[in-house]
Amino acid sequence: MELIGRRLSSDELQAVLNNPEAVGALLYGDLDDDDAEMPDPELDLGKSWHAVHYLITGSAWGLGDGAAGAAILGGAEIGEDGGYGPARLLGPDAVRAVATELNALDVETLRTRYDADAMATADIYPIGWTNDEAEFDNLVVHLVELSQFYRTAADNGQAVLLAIT
Repeated sequence: MELIGRRLSSDELQAVLNNPEAVGALLYGDLDDDDAEMPDPELDLGKSWHAVHYLITGSAWGLGDGAAGAAILGGAEIGEDGGYGPARLLGPDAVRAVATELNALDVETLRTRYDADAMATADIYPIGWTNDEAEFDNLVVHLVELSQFYRTAADNGQAVLLAIT
C-alpha cells in the first residue's frame, strides 16, 4: 500500500465535484488505454505513509487534535473504491489549515513518538519498524516532502486529492 496525492486546480476541483468519476483519470490516467502513461503523482510517500501519519497524530487511524492529522487520512471520500477505499478530497481551506500545522511541527516532538515497539503494537504499516535512527531520518524526509506539497497547494489556493494504492 502506498499513498499518492495530487494538487487540484480550481477547474479540476470543480470537475471532480461535478463528476466524481473524474478522480480516477486525475490520479491514474486512462487505465483502459494500454498505451497511456499513468500520471506521475505530485506526492508519493510510498509505504511510509502510515508511519508518517502516526508521527503526526500519535494514532494509527485517528486524525488527532489538529488539522495536520488530515494530511494523510483526512478529507471527504470521493469517487470509486480503488482497492483500499475511495480517494479523499481536501478543499482549499482544509489544505491551508493542514499546511500551517505541518509547517509548525517540531521534529524533536515527533522523535519522541517514534517508538518501534509502540508502532508494532499499533500495527503501523509496513510491519517491522526498528529504533534505528536512519529509519526515523527517512520518515523526516517524507514529512518534509508532505509539508512542501501542502505548502505549495496552499500558496496556490488548490485542493488536494489523496489515495492509497
